Amino acid sequence: MSPRRAAASAPEISRTEYASGLRIVTETMPGMRSVALGVWVDVGSRDERPAVAGASHFLEHLLFKGTKTRSARQIAEVFDAVGGDLNAFTAKEYTCYYCRVRDQDLPMAVEHMSDMLQNSVLAKADFEAERMVIVEEINMRDDDPGDLIHDLFAEALWDGHPLGRPVLGTRETIASVSRDQVNRFYRRLYRPSHFVIAAAGSLRHADVCRLVERHVETGPRLARGQAPKVRAGGDTPPLSRASQVRHRPTEQAHITLGTGGYSRKDPRRFAFGVVNSALGGGMSSRLFQEIREKRGMAYSVYSYHTMFAETGLFAVYAGTTPSKAHEVLQIARGEMADIAGGGLSDDELERAKGHLKGSLVLSLEDTSGRMSRIGRSEISHGEILSVDEVLARTDAVTHEDAEAVAQEVFGRPMALAVIGPFEEGAFDTGLTAEVAASPAPLEAAAHAEGSR
Repeated sequence: MSPRRAAASAPEISRTEYASGLRIVTETMPGMRSVALGVWVDVGSRDERPAVAGASHFLEHLLFKGTKTRSARQIAEVFDAVGGDLNAFTAKEYTCYYCRVRDQDLPMAVEHMSDMLQNSVLAKADFEAERMVIVEEINMRDDDPGDLIHDLFAEALWDGHPLGRPVLGTRETIASVSRDQVNRFYRRLYRPSHFVIAAAGSLRHADVCRLVERHVETGPRLARGQAPKVRAGGDTPPLSRASQVRHRPTEQAHITLGTGGYSRKDPRRFAFGVVNSALGGGMSSRLFQEIREKRGMAYSVYSYHTMFAETGLFAVYAGTTPSKAHEVLQIARGEMADIAGGGLSDDELERAKGHLKGSLVLSLEDTSGRMSRIGRSEISHGEILSVDEVLARTDAVTHEDAEAVAQEVFGRPMALAVIGPFEEGAFDTGLTAEVAASPAPLEAAAHAEGSR
């Protein structure tokens, strides 16, 4: 298979794209003795029909269960024999299969992972066993309110849209989906045009390309040509003002409040990253200082921003005593209002930038971090910014930029999800209107709560 285009996106990164659509991106790390390898597949839970919700994650489990020539035990043994790691995860817009091995074991890793991706048999007995495993995984999530709350929030914010569905699926869809349905999903979408192969560590780009060319697209199932389009573009989900309360006799109230954010290609994502860091990104952030340090009202409190193809998700999470739930929400909204009103100080702005820049650099100190960065960037953005470019874009964020994105995002309709000892309408009176409205001034919120 001959490359259609080969180019370097940045001085330290090499990239090759083939006529089939398969892409290979690598980063050489001198002085390392290991390689992290990932196969990123442009298929996730949002690409499933409602009747087969959870199929992507189900398939992720099944690809470890054996191929036409290797059993699941043989695959596990060959990686264990060299001290390697082998794992996978499923997200809403992609699935990643990854490993880390010594550099001399990279040919083995490419061969075995290529076989898993192309030639897994999805045996009926394995399918039924994994069906039970996934139901237990759903049970485990449901037993952890700090995990479940984020799925409930996405459902509240994007009710009826694929992005609002949980990656795991539901008990009903997992119980009803058939092996043939998952197999059709696999054979239809797991094709080279949906693959990005990323590697980082002790390697040469040309060697990785030769290994991939030897093992990918050689299976009889993978015909040349473009695979079906995964998802239609421009499908921006409408935002809901819903509040969803799940009654649980828990000691804490688990709260998530938020709205839509920016897409993974929106240039404003850098400015909002700074805002998010200042609001709830670290121990010096406003939420941590106001809610945990000053008031002792939560052990865990933070904010996050997740980006997708057409939109994003911004949310604040806190776990607090049920009697303090409304007060915590009021403080969070007050801090958002103050930032949107230009209240971010010079020190806060610079500290938020430094937090983002330092976190990025520290995450790239090993081969797995480097592989994840280039693989996720290629499959999500279609481009790979150098570390210096990301740092420069973060540095370039001004007070005006931060205020503009804060006003836009914090002024959008907000949804709320709560797990705790509350009745269904506990947050409807007054709170729903407050969540949906423009943020109240910080001073008003502070007055309502008492002196700080």
